[in-house]
Amino acid sequence: MKKILIIAVVLSIFVSCKNETENLKTITVNYPETKTVDTKNVFFGETVADPFRWLEDDKSEETKAWVKAQNKTTFAYLDHIPYRNELKERLTKLWNYEKISAHYKEGNYTYFSKNDGLQNQSVIYRHKTGTDAKTAEVFLNPNTFSEDGTVSLGGLSFSKNGKILAYSISEGGSDWRKILIMNTETKEIIEDTLVDVKFSSTSWYKNEGFYYSSYDKPKGSELSAKTDQHKVYYHKLGTKQSEDKLIFGGTPQEKHRYIYGTVTEDNRYLVIIPRVSTSGNKLFIKNLTIPNAPLVEILGNTDSDSNIIENVGSKLFIMTNLNAPNQKIVTVDAANPDPKYWVDFIPETKNVLSPATGGGYFFASYMVDAVSKVLQYDYNGKLVREIKLPGIGSVAGFGAKKEETELYYAFTNYVTPSSIYKYNIEKGVSELYRKPEIDFNSSNFESKQVFYTSKDGTKVPLIITHKKGLELDGKNPTILYGYGGFNVSLTPSFSIANAVWMEQGGVYAVANLRGGGEYGKAWHNAGTKMQKQNVFDDFIAAAEFLISKNYTTSNYLAIRGGSNGGLLVGATLTQRPDLMKVALPAVGVLDMLRYHTFTAGAGWAYDYGTAEESKDMFNYLKGYSPVHNVQKGVKYPATLVTTGDHDDRVVPAHSFKFAAELQRKQTGNNPTLIRIETDAGHGAGTPVSKTIAQYADIFGFTLYTMGYKVLPNKTQNQVKR
Repeated sequence: MKKILIIAVVLSIFVSCKNETENLKTITVNYPETKTVDTKNVFFGETVADPFRWLEDDKSEETKAWVKAQNKTTFAYLDHIPYRNELKERLTKLWNYEKISAHYKEGNYTYFSKNDGLQNQSVIYRHKTGTDAKTAEVFLNPNTFSEDGTVSLGGLSFSKNGKILAYSISEGGSDWRKILIMNTETKEIIEDTLVDVKFSSTSWYKNEGFYYSSYDKPKGSELSAKTDQHKVYYHKLGTKQSEDKLIFGGTPQEKHRYIYGTVTEDNRYLVIIPRVSTSGNKLFIKNLTIPNAPLVEILGNTDSDSNIIENVGSKLFIMTNLNAPNQKIVTVDAANPDPKYWVDFIPETKNVLSPATGGGYFFASYMVDAVSKVLQYDYNGKLVREIKLPGIGSVAGFGAKKEETELYYAFTNYVTPSSIYKYNIEKGVSELYRKPEIDFNSSNFESKQVFYTSKDGTKVPLIITHKKGLELDGKNPTILYGYGGFNVSLTPSFSIANAVWMEQGGVYAVANLRGGGEYGKAWHNAGTKMQKQNVFDDFIAAAEFLISKNYTTSNYLAIRGGSNGGLLVGATLTQRPDLMKVALPAVGVLDMLRYHTFTAGAGWAYDYGTAEESKDMFNYLKGYSPVHNVQKGVKYPATLVTTGDHDDRVVPAHSFKFAAELQRKQTGNNPTLIRIETDAGHGAGTPVSKTIAQYADIFGFTLYTMGYKVLPNKTQNQVKR
């Protein structure tokens, strides 16, 4: 059994002007033995060892015992952190404020979600439209789904008249869903539960039934076995799931890993969007007003991301990045929908477009260097106005039904908790509707955007947030966060956890790396496949920028990211272990030679490529795959890997194998631990209680390994070693 000794340094703390000293402590970390097996893979004649392959079997008692042993080791270490409970108490106190979503109308009611503060799951409320929101009643309470809060609400979809609701639930954080059907007047479940639903929208046709998507139940473990044949079904109310009609998918010779079926607001068209990967889709429509009408192909290839977002009769409005990397809206008649007939409606600009509709208008939301700008257009394509937003940050919710005269949207940034605004669609006037009452003074903090230069000369935006008056002495605890993939954009938003981090004197920095969607398809593509190294270089350059400007030094820098961001952290710590003191990879994609063999992982090939597609691609993936690039004799940063045992999107085996490699090869005394949450998945639906506990552990681990003593409240000082 490998052991390391962590010597806790002498820390001076100031309380009531008295100098007190903590006694020296020795923490012994006893890593569990992780057996190795003689498993090998052969790629283009090259043999690659896979000594921890056995950890991929999530049904194995051996794997379960390993998880239990690793958690015992990790929590034994975390239990020694003297201020861990204080962090948890502060997180709990700050978390305990009322959080309300934007409102929306269905049938005769206005709905919204609310969390009183520390409820594990938010509750759905409603009130009669036109009455005061104070009269709202509890409509659906997910906290009653299970005692420990691990069964969560996945999504809501109302019939056209609002009288029937189909809602999905997730158990233990899994992506597999069940759909329950409720009478909204009586709140009674009226049919059998639909099962084995995954990566699905739920879209109603009139009040008769709905379309949903799923895979056949995989052979073996449903949490890790490959799923790559998505299908769209139609469920008619009053019938059994076994009678549901297959609408699209299931053809062996043509695998579509993700297929979605949606119905236009006027019930005229069914829109089918098949995808082979997470980027690019085909596009079909079916006229539902004509019995037995065929599916009409609009796009038969996956060279673009295109979707019908609105229609007026047979006039279709399509959002697309076909020949428009930053997206545009085009129109075409459904009778002749081929792209050669497309006409620009809202042309492409230098900023990335994300549109919505409501009240008979289009709302064109743009990202301008990762912050929001919204323009309102009429249905003739005429600009009505630029909407005056509450500040510099991110907005969400500019959408409503055609007949509405008002809508609700949310505004937030890194120092401003999300507030709800009511918008008069005709007058163009916003008014504050709900502002949270939170024990956090935003005026004590500042957030600014800078641009730094990456390795190849590319300018990359970085938003840095911290207490006002921060001393740039190079000794500030700093978390650098990134993602850099799948066309995902990181825009400013408030986080309770990050607020606690900044209260302790911490700096929080977010880099908008290539691979994301902040500057459109070109920015995304610049961080994919054999250009993936650009993402890591951008992240490394962000860290070097923070150090060069004396925000921090390597001794006080932590890097953090989840999912594809977990890959980012894993690759960065193996390429530049000297750059940071702490690494925090969460639910990461870490075995790049086998990621596509699990669940829906093959759908990520647009971003990553696969080890089987060519020798060059294999060599490139092997060159940065975190699991395959942990080297003996290297002093790696203190690392806390986090994952969930029910993560069936990025299976926990990635994290298991990476942690095992680090523990086997780490040199020096920096701890390498893995924290495995039970009954939790990729993140969505995680109970508040579990989230608070996890952040207390992450921040405690980070500050402790940096040598910080966190005092009981934000008004006291932290002293560095």
